Amino acid sequence: MSNVDLLKAAFVDVIGVDPSCDFQELVYGHTAGWDSVAHMALVAAIEEAFDIMLPTEDVIDMSSFVKAKQIVAKQGVSLDS
Repeated sequence: MSNVDLLKAAFVDVIGVDPSCDFQELVYGHTAGWDSVAHMALVAAIEEAFDIMLPTEDVIDMSSFVKAKQIVAKQGVSLDS
């Protein structure tokens, strides 16, 4: 499983989005199921999946799947493919 697939799996497992959805369209507050409680669970799932610790400012800034990819990559995780 690629790292992008791991990130997508976190969104599927925590938020409950369909695995075949357009992940590029997922946005906090506009995606059903992605509320503040799910956001914190998503952060925990991402941290666990990649064995990283996200700084508070990144947790707050993670407002979309696209932004989540940028934040995870900033932690040194390769998200090619």
